[in-house]
Amino acid sequence: MVPVSQLLADKPKGIFAVAPQQPVIEAVALMAEKSIGALLVMDGEALVGILSERDYARKVVLKGRSSKDTPVGDIMTPAPLITVGLDSRARECMRLMTDKRIRHLPVLDGGKVVGMLSIGDLVRAIIKAQDAEIAQLTQYIAG
Repeated sequence: MVPVSQLLADKPKGIFAVAPQQPVIEAVALMAEKSIGALLVMDGEALVGILSERDYARKVVLKGRSSKDTPVGDIMTPAPLITVGLDSRARECMRLMTDKRIRHLPVLDGGKVVGMLSIGDLVRAIIKAQDAEIAQLTQYIAG
């Protein structure tokens, strides 16, 4: 199965992050602009949390808080986070996400954030691997 390093190489470059003191409205606007469901929360180079659409829905919308007046740090899922390394495999990541009921995995290399994987990234990788295996088996059977 494909290593995380390859999954990240196949994705557009860049890490989308916000600072914990930024207003939630800015984070939600960035997620909408980039069509993503979560952002890393960084204090300089340090990963301090993650902010997902789920965090927003449950901790701002349902509680009647103001998106303009609430800082990201008040609603993020704080560190320590579940993370993976570049040598992790797609299937391991999928199992981890399923077991922990999460949809995004920050990727670290030597403690430094190098990317993030979504459940969609992993599903695509697994489908691609299965398609390749089916094609090989079909060719083998056809002789």
